[in-house]
Amino acid sequence: MMSKPETRILLAEDDENLGGLLSNYLTKKGFKVVLCKNGKEAYTTFIDGSFSFCVFDVMMPIMDGFKLAEEIREVDKSVPILFLTAKGQQEDKLKGFAIGADDYLSKPFSMEELVARITAILKRSSPKEVNINSNLMIGSIKYEPELRLLHLSNGIKKLTTKENDLLNLLVKNQNIILDRQATLRAVWGDDNYFNGRSMDVYIAKLRKMLLEDNNIEIMNVHGKGFKLIIK
Repeated sequence: MMSKPETRILLAEDDENLGGLLSNYLTKKGFKVVLCKNGKEAYTTFIDGSFSFCVFDVMMPIMDGFKLAEEIREVDKSVPILFLTAKGQQEDKLKGFAIGADDYLSKPFSMEELVARITAILKRSSPKEVNINSNLMIGSIKYEPELRLLHLSNGIKKLTTKENDLLNLLVKNQNIILDRQATLRAVWGDDNYFNGRSMDVYIAKLRKMLLEDNNIEIMNVHGKGFKLIIK
């Protein structure tokens, strides 16, 4: 079954042969696939890109699939995640689902079954998906993430890359606490003290931009992070 041409899959698999086979097969089925060889590389790739689906091997060097999924769930609560693993133990499956996985496929598996599961999950999740790269409304304010534009009453504001990345994370996690350390790693690449001070400055800038709508609030959650609330 063919996917939509714009469906981008992040594939993390440290087995070079299997990774290549999966990437080639999914590409032939119409998906756009980005292959990473470890969890750390996959996390950086996810933050820098825009993906519709994630397929992660559990056992990987540097950062395993479970840890990778946990990190991604800190910044994106909705992107579908499917785990691939040679493990068949019930506790591993339960751990994967507890982290926020949408499905779990034990090796060996057929390529056709993988595609069928991806297609089914995308079909189920599509009503909930927000087209992040199209025009969005933050309260009464129009926001174009792909173009980094905020349409304010006094004109169109071109956001910097970090302003846009930060606002995009807040919008995607509306009414959910956005973990401070995870946000720093996602936008700045490091959660050190100096980057933390920098992020506070950017949050203040975003608050000022969104002031024209009194129903919008970027709330500090002490000891945890931030939450975008639209009343």
